[in-house]
Amino acid sequence: MPQGFATLTDLLDHGYDDVIDVRSPAEFAADHIPGAINLPALSNEERARVGAIYTQVAPFEARKIGAALVARNVAGHLETDLADRDGGWQPLVYCWRGGQRSGSVATILRAVGWRTETVLGGYQAYRRLVHAMLYDTPLPYRVILLDGYTGTAKTDLLHRLAGLGVQMLDLEGLAGHRGSILGGDPAGQPGQKAFESTLACRLAQLDPARPLVLEAESSKIGERIIPPALWAAMKAARRIVLDAPLDARAAYLVEAYADVIARPDDLAKRLQVLRRHRGGAVVERWMSLLAEGDHAGLARALMQDHYDPSYAKSRAARAHPVLARIEAADLTPPARDALAARIADTVRSAG
Repeated sequence: MPQGFATLTDLLDHGYDDVIDVRSPAEFAADHIPGAINLPALSNEERARVGAIYTQVAPFEARKIGAALVARNVAGHLETDLADRDGGWQPLVYCWRGGQRSGSVATILRAVGWRTETVLGGYQAYRRLVHAMLYDTPLPYRVILLDGYTGTAKTDLLHRLAGLGVQMLDLEGLAGHRGSILGGDPAGQPGQKAFESTLACRLAQLDPARPLVLEAESSKIGERIIPPALWAAMKAARRIVLDAPLDARAAYLVEAYADVIARPDDLAKRLQVLRRHRGGAVVERWMSLLAEGDHAGLARALMQDHYDPSYAKSRAARAHPVLARIEAADLTPPARDALAARIADTVRSAG
């Protein structure tokens, strides 16, 4: 029978052995319940064909042809992906709206002898739970932001904090982008719905009684928009502001962006985009440093000419509550370990 879920946490704690998404591969790629496996009832082409018959010929003909295709496809899954499942296996199946595709697949799996249930409302019901968490209600987390000029190793420190038992969320990692013009290719980011799915499911697994540390971001990471409930919590959050000398920050950026430096032609194209913001003479100086292989000098120049002025302008535009200011003399790996320990102490003291 169809299973309804009142909250996203209820759905994530479903208790079934596998969650099976029987939508087409294209639907699955756009977004799906995290952890689900895709065993399509219809391929992309088959779904388009059946849909065309439904609207252009007759619903009965579409259902008849669709049933034959689904039966063949499920037979293939039984012989391959599901061949090793034993008699006690219990799957949870869903499609777009919890209708014919999931019902048809579930009927066949039950005939095999597996205790199979479907998700009431399908993917659309799941999506409503995600939307409700990220758009409709305030989040219960006590957010603390790591703030500071570019190059203060904020993302690296987040992961070191996790190793120290501090609850954190890496938004740039979830969005597949490092949050600046040099931070990645927006074409390689997950779609907005997929980003929200991963974000909502991560949030649902966190403890609201403990502080949650995030990196200070703008409202967009690459092309992905931070949903309003989280953005509201971030705007109201207290901040731990990190400071480090320019040379230390430059050295860290050379280390952290080694993959970008390894593609000088691509880096040059990214720098050219800033010409309209910083002027031709400034960008040409950057290009000269890149051509000379002076990567530390380029990092310093980018911070002095672009990133630091942008950060100072945004800081001046709005006063944020500061929980603590922490200075670091350098940002070598041992220094980052020590810095993470200081931040962890501050977070714990904030309670």
